[in-house]
Amino acid sequence: MPWISTVRAALRRAPAMAGALTGAALLCCALALPSPASAQDRDDPIRAARDAFAKKDKVRLANLRAQVQDARHPLAPWVDYWELTNRLGEVRSEEVEAFYQRWPGSYVEDRLRNDWLLEVGHRRDWEAFSRDLPRFRMNDDRQVSCYGLVADFLANKDIRETGLKAWMAQREPDEGCQLLGQTMFDAKLIATDEVLRKLRYATEMNRVQLARQTAGLLGDSVAKAVNELFDNPARYLATRASNIGHLRIELASLALARMAANDTETTARLLDDRWAGALGAEHGAWAWAQLAKQAALALKPEAVTYSRNAWDTLAKKDRAAPDWSDETLGWLARAALRQAAGQPDRWRLAQRAMDAMSATERNDPTWQYWRARALQALAKPGEAGDATRAEAQQMLAGLAGQLHFYGLLAAEDLGQIQPLPARGTAPSDTERSAARALPGLQRALGMIGAGLRNEGVREWNFTLIGMSDRELLAAAQLACEREIWDRCINTSERTKAEIDIEQRYPQPMRADVIAKARDIDLDPAYVYGLIRQESRFVMDARSSVGASGLMQIMPATAKWTAKKIGVDFKPAMLTDRDTNLRLGTAYLKLVLDNLDGSQPMAAAAYNAGPNRPRRWREGPAMEPAIWAENIPFNETRDYVKKVLTNATVYASLISGKPASLKARLGAPIGPRAASAPLPDPDLP
Repeated sequence: MPWISTVRAALRRAPAMAGALTGAALLCCALALPSPASAQDRDDPIRAARDAFAKKDKVRLANLRAQVQDARHPLAPWVDYWELTNRLGEVRSEEVEAFYQRWPGSYVEDRLRNDWLLEVGHRRDWEAFSRDLPRFRMNDDRQVSCYGLVADFLANKDIRETGLKAWMAQREPDEGCQLLGQTMFDAKLIATDEVLRKLRYATEMNRVQLARQTAGLLGDSVAKAVNELFDNPARYLATRASNIGHLRIELASLALARMAANDTETTARLLDDRWAGALGAEHGAWAWAQLAKQAALALKPEAVTYSRNAWDTLAKKDRAAPDWSDETLGWLARAALRQAAGQPDRWRLAQRAMDAMSATERNDPTWQYWRARALQALAKPGEAGDATRAEAQQMLAGLAGQLHFYGLLAAEDLGQIQPLPARGTAPSDTERSAARALPGLQRALGMIGAGLRNEGVREWNFTLIGMSDRELLAAAQLACEREIWDRCINTSERTKAEIDIEQRYPQPMRADVIAKARDIDLDPAYVYGLIRQESRFVMDARSSVGASGLMQIMPATAKWTAKKIGVDFKPAMLTDRDTNLRLGTAYLKLVLDNLDGSQPMAAAAYNAGPNRPRRWREGPAMEPAIWAENIPFNETRDYVKKVLTNATVYASLISGKPASLKARLGAPIGPRAASAPLPDPDLP
């Protein structure tokens, strides 16, 4: 195909060393005077080097690199990495190769390789890129993968299938995947329909920059229209949607989806009055589905009506499966489940949405469980429904035994309370010694000890690549012994066949947690379940929004709680383990009492604030698992399910007996009873 050859030739003509070190830059660096070493540099050269790296202080960083290498400091590879990374846009391949040779097999070698692949991809130095890519162990960078496919295209390889898959999976705008998309579009390996499909996804997920980048492939007029419909969809529909040629229907449907995110009622009226008919069956059905999703996210009962409209409109096209995202189908299923009590037609709507999901999504435990429940609800009475009930039982049996929210629920639906896995053989002295001797784990512990937890965690995780279950258990035990509980838990969770439940669910400060919880009539297993999810028992953990410590309390919340329980509070107290635990448990108890003792609602309140679960409980009363699945925030929905699963496991560990998740989920969740005490309006 002549256009493919033309595209390849254009790519090969790109400058191979854009950003290479110039003679003037070399002279500048050669004449730079070394800065005097500070007291901090001498006492803590690693933290000083990290500070210099953050400030882009090349001279100071070069001095510190020489200092730690002369001292044979065990964390010298990190300083070497920061120094080279700080000027990566200026270096040549030879200097990068020398770095690889200094630190072979280490995390920083592979980390620099990741950075270098992005750099040479940006330079369009495909020879250097292709030489280094096969050595990239982590191989987990989407942009590198996209650059790699461009390199394959230039090497005359067929990238039609793999390239389209990688480009469609892009979630954030970046140069590498944009280059891949432009390359494939120019070579006619991506069709306009596929660009429009990605544009629909970006619009649905409110990825504004990705949508604009994607629209650019179709020309300036389309890019301009997308900008307009994102900025003001109502105005676009009123003034521009009738004058945009053959893409009128596609862009109008995007504008309606954009409008639905902010105003479901107006969007429904526009679809009813004009646009559902004007868009045609396929695009009209997609627009109704987007409206149904937005109504479901707002927990509006109309979501079911909009969902039916979507399916009915699609039926006019006589199409078996919709081209809707798994995200949309998931919310159509949730909306139906929310109203499913005693309503077979709602179960059928939920089942229809789940059946239309991709194979990967259908096999997720969430939808395996609810598909089984839908089969049970829709099975015919008597012998006529036996085969359907047997299918549902088989699906539940496949989940039971798995240590997660829906695994525990499935076991109880089958009449069992799932026991904890038997503890395997503890790591031997030989296995533990081998873990302690690993340089990567040693460096990771050193970085964490130096207060550079993020770097230490990355080094630790890299060192785990390729480990067997026995090696993972030994590494986890090393972290447990050092009381680095997040690495203890996360490492132990990687095992496949051998499970050490006490590593995965450790009980630091057991006496204190149990005593403080029981003093205020709070379930200690619930406290442990929440702490495990909040901080992984990292005392100095601090969230991006300012929550601190073991129980991740916001300063304002801590101050309010302290006043409520009669404690003289100072902000510095949040870093004190005992004070953090006391304030956190007191606040959790207050939240629990304000929400009728419901552990699912209290967990949601702890994560998202109490006003949200108060709103989310409005509407029909429903079983707590359906309520939890309908939480509109992805983070909070996942958080609630994990906290309750954690708490159930901890209850088993503390009591020594199997514990029920359903008992912990409690009574159906619905509007507050008129006779119930009024909630505290000041509860933060």
